[in-house]
Amino acid sequence: MNLYLRYFDNEALVTNVDDALDFLYSIPEIGMNADLEADIRDYYASDVFYPKRYKVRPRVYFIIIKTTAETMTDFKQKKAVRPTAGTGPMGEGKEVVPTMLSRLAEDCPGWYEGELKFKRVVMVPETGKFEYRDTTFVARCKANSGMDCYSKIVENLQQRVDRRSQFPSAKGKNFRFKYLGMWK
Repeated sequence: MNLYLRYFDNEALVTNVDDALDFLYSIPEIGMNADLEADIRDYYASDVFYPKRYKVRPRVYFIIIKTTAETMTDFKQKKAVRPTAGTGPMGEGKEVVPTMLSRLAEDCPGWYEGELKFKRVVMVPETGKFEYRDTTFVARCKANSGMDCYSKIVENLQQRVDRRSQFPSAKGKNFRFKYLGMWK
């Protein structure tokens, strides 16, 4: 696993944490200390792949990104920012787990059960005013994908509830779906 480091125009692609620390110690404005060094070593040893940002002073940071790119050109062309699960030294033996977004777009015609939590506009009889209420709606429908299931549910609800009701994104936590099987 390699590390890409950048502080303004100073950047480096290093193969180990010691080279990364040498690079950071060479920049006096960063003010390296034992705590920062320990945190960078922990980040390098962890399975976390998101970039790390460290504050130097207000609104000034340096960043560290884990990568499998062998050269700076490969990194800049985004050829190897993150290893694929199941390959390379960090991902051996791990299964590829499909993300919610990839499952959402996967084309698989059949029956789906979709659950949508949305903000429904309802009138309060005592006051005559309207308010938003959290409402859960579950439906089974024929669809070609999870996204198609979401679209059909929202289209159905838009015809039956107040137009001011608010529907969440299909990519958010308020929409779940389950593939039930092929239609006949």
